[in-house]
Amino acid sequence: MSRPRILVVDDDREIRSLVADALADAGMQVSAAGSTAAAEDRLASQRIDLVLLDRMLPGESGVDFCRRLRTTSSVPVIMLTALGEEPDRVMGLEAGADDYLGKPFTARELIARIQAVLRRAPPARPGETHRLAPRYRFEGFVLDVEQRLLSRDDGAPIQLTSGEFALLHTLVEHRPRVLSRDQLLDMTRGASAGPFDRSIDAQISRLRRKLETETRRPRFIKT
Repeated sequence: MSRPRILVVDDDREIRSLVADALADAGMQVSAAGSTAAAEDRLASQRIDLVLLDRMLPGESGVDFCRRLRTTSSVPVIMLTALGEEPDRVMGLEAGADDYLGKPFTARELIARIQAVLRRAPPARPGETHRLAPRYRFEGFVLDVEQRLLSRDDGAPIQLTSGEFALLHTLVEHRPRVLSRDQLLDMTRGASAGPFDRSIDAQISRLRRKLETETRRPRFIKT
């Protein structure tokens, strides 16, 4: 199994170095960037399995970059933030981040969260055979679990983050059962979810915007 390559985007050289050392000790490959422009170069020239993205960057913020990245890529993103208030965390999730982690953090928690996000979007392994995964059809959409792809019946793809895909897959797989927030967190995030984690709310809102024509009266995902 190849080692995952993590892109660390932070303008603080010391933090980049500390994070890179911790990830390398955990058996991961690391690329680093001090700005969103440098991050774009890395993403264009390397295989990146996950992005650790600082929220507060000079010039273009991490939130704006994540939002822009989501128009072209579903690479998993963990937002690093020194802002601990819930609205600040939710802003990052609504921009398309799969998870968030407040500074300061421990290497152990950082690695655990990376591993949890990567489990939702495992990289393809050369020569590995897979059991045929199901395809779900509902209301003009096709969810292909093998390809990890959501598309319309006409074949037009809909970009989903790994977190959004995991959430939609869980909802479709357990339909018409009603699932609580805690159940959804456990099924999609496991041990990495905190007791007051509100990320599911943000992901539900993003999914509704991508699936529904009228988000105030949702047809597919109801609360």
